[in-house]
Amino acid sequence: MLKVIFACVHNAGRSQMAAAFFNLLADSQKAHAVSAGTEPGPRVHPEVLEVMNEVGIDLSQAKPRKLTEEMAQDGQLLVTMGCGDKCPYVPGLRRDDWPLQDPKGLSLEQVRAIRDEIRHRVELLLAAEGIAAQV
Repeated sequence: MLKVIFACVHNAGRSQMAAAFFNLLADSQKAHAVSAGTEPGPRVHPEVLEVMNEVGIDLSQAKPRKLTEEMAQDGQLLVTMGCGDKCPYVPGLRRDDWPLQDPKGLSLEQVRAIRDEIRHRVELLLAAEGIAAQV
């Protein structure tokens, strides 16, 4: 089972969207994703909740959480979300960085563009790993 960790600083936007799309589109017998942050925020950004609801994904129960050693222990891939020097590093994990703008405080149009870019990147990752769900 491939475990992917999507991480950003506050775990309140980009990484939440990425994990949600990954878990929706991946073959659940082969892979799953979690999201976390180095400095978790108090809640998922309202603009992120709204644009994800538009595509049928409810993140209202999602809570930002801290990336811990325990969480990373059985992970194989860490995808950071363009957080620069604040991005986490976990020894032993493959790492990729997606340079994406933080959606906090942006217009819904801008957040939709980030959401769509994340979905596209998740689809490419699933295809590359051969773990997309068969529809």
